[in-house]
Amino acid sequence: MQIGKPGPPVSHISQAYPDRVEVRGRDLCGDLMGRLSFTEYFHLLLTGREPTDDQRFFLDLLLVAIAEHGMMPTNVAARMTLAADPGSLQGAVAAGILCAGPVVLGTSEECARLLEEAQEKLASGGEPAAAADELAQAIRAEGRKVPGFGHPVHRPLDPRAERILELADARGVSGPHVLLARSLRDSVAQAWGKPLTMNVAMPIAAVMLDLGFPSAAVKAVPILARTAGLLAHLAEEREVPLGLIMAAKAEEAIEYEPPPEG
Repeated sequence: MQIGKPGPPVSHISQAYPDRVEVRGRDLCGDLMGRLSFTEYFHLLLTGREPTDDQRFFLDLLLVAIAEHGMMPTNVAARMTLAADPGSLQGAVAAGILCAGPVVLGTSEECARLLEEAQEKLASGGEPAAAADELAQAIRAEGRKVPGFGHPVHRPLDPRAERILELADARGVSGPHVLLARSLRDSVAQAWGKPLTMNVAMPIAAVMLDLGFPSAAVKAVPILARTAGLLAHLAEEREVPLGLIMAAKAEEAIEYEPPPEG
């Protein structure tokens, strides 16, 4: 049973023919290969357009910023999967990507939605600081966590976030969403009664929105970036197996207790 109204049976991304491959209306071999970098090609695939210089620069920057962060659950799950099934590289990558939720990989998509909500308030005549205060106080009152704030390691600042903002300013791309992100930092500190680390997810969302990316595309960047990191860990896992060591350490760390009677 089909749920919802179907869309037109058309894709605008790609088609393979006997003598060529066409991607977004361009000849893959005759035009794109050898001309576009992978980052530029990813932008074309994702949006249907080739990037501007700033879009390419920051897409590169954000992919580098989020690709690797040590022995995170994404990498641990991938390594342990490969240890259990050494022939399934794709399965190990998939296991890692399945861990790429907001707790581990960041809340960039949620940040984008929050910034868009704040921007809607500005469209009706509000001020950035007031809109940020209203959102932060509402989230606090509801007992929720504000996306893009807090980090278990990086305190008081996330160096990746600060570098993104620094380069956005330096290249003149900081726009209304970056302004709102900075306003939210102040508003969150006021609402929570203490500064909270603005983590990398918020500047990723703010810069992408200011560069014209749709909010629905924001989460694609951390997923693509972390795939590269996973492949690096899995290449190392094949040379220096750590997955079963991790499993053994988990056994050591977690005590077993029989369930209480009754």
